Amino acid sequence: MEPVDDVDTKAPADSADRNGDGDGGGDGEAARLYRAKVWAGAARKLWHTSVDGTVGTRLRELADWAEATGRAEGPIDTYGNGTVEELEERVAAELGLPAAVFFPTGTMAQQVVLRCWAGRTGSPVVAVHPLAHPEVHEGGALGAVSGLRTVHPTDAPRLPTAEEVRDHPEPFGTLMLELPLRDAGFVLPSWEELTAVVEAARERDAVVHFDGARLWECPTHFGRPLAEIAGLADSVYVSFYKSLGGHSGAVLAGPEDVMDEARVWRHRYGGQVFQQYPAALSALRGLDEELPRLPSYVAHARVVADAVREALTEAGTGWFRVHPEVPHTHQFQVWLPYDAEALTAASVAQAEATGTVLFRRWFTPGAGGPPGVAVTELTVTGAGLEWTAADVRTAVRDFLTRLA
Repeated sequence: MEPVDDVDTKAPADSADRNGDGDGGGDGEAARLYRAKVWAGAARKLWHTSVDGTVGTRLRELADWAEATGRAEGPIDTYGNGTVEELEERVAAELGLPAAVFFPTGTMAQQVVLRCWAGRTGSPVVAVHPLAHPEVHEGGALGAVSGLRTVHPTDAPRLPTAEEVRDHPEPFGTLMLELPLRDAGFVLPSWEELTAVVEAARERDAVVHFDGARLWECPTHFGRPLAEIAGLADSVYVSFYKSLGGHSGAVLAGPEDVMDEARVWRHRYGGQVFQQYPAALSALRGLDEELPRLPSYVAHARVVADAVREALTEAGTGWFRVHPEVPHTHQFQVWLPYDAEALTAASVAQAEATGTVLFRRWFTPGAGGPPGVAVTELTVTGAGLEWTAADVRTAVRDFLTRLA
């Protein structure tokens, strides 16, 4: 678990911090920076995080891509034109939705669209999972800033079922579904379950919004293209740094009239940024280069998960979990019965001694989690495709020797 945009010390937050690249362990900035340096400098890793590298290397990479694609001589955007408009049009087309609006953060984008829907439905109540991002990682912003109220159709570590949505005793105007549900282990329903949940919401005259920060990763699990998945919802939010390696930013997509209103609220919320071309360019690069590769990452994550499970079983570590057993996306959880600080220290020691990064930051579960265990997340991107199952098993065995 590794927050980049939010920091949470008790439970998974967002990708870079949970994997040790953002602050979130409470053990000091110097320790955080040292870990980040060791992991970023390792020769072999399963994935590169969005905060690996330096300012100079990241800017040079982006400039080189802009030159190669003929964008380097383009005009600099001002207040959302130019490159930002190109990105909005590209995402609307990818998702098969009428219009899209660029936002500096997903937190802002979702607050805006949910209040837009509240105005249309006449209800400020949003049905959402208690592990969803707005409930865990945004400091109560939906209520404090946007005047919305949330209800929970279920508290099970999965998305709600159609029955739970249909039978929820309190009215709500919007059903918000996080796909995948990150803090439950990047889990997704089946396609049949998802379509049934959406239909149940429609039966209640509720609109459906997808928190699709990682929606890019979902087609492999559902066996459906992005546009068909997004087409189930009335509106969709997608992120650019979580799956596509972008610098920052998000897009909200949906009906033209709702997106027109979203632009008004974006300005009111302080999101009408003067220039955003670095974020927009990095998002376009992610769409060109990373999006086509995500299915291969998801497929290989399943190979990695199997190998981790085999190695932990052979090692006789006792209780452990690889969750989900078959990853739904290119990210999944690993649970071990050790202290989180000891596991993190072993991760650093392995990288220092071998130049290999398997695990990164480990966390103690939040309230309600089992005592005496810790959890981390594994992600597979392009770097991880070079790892065979044997490589993974060897790295797990080496990691465990460092716990002694």
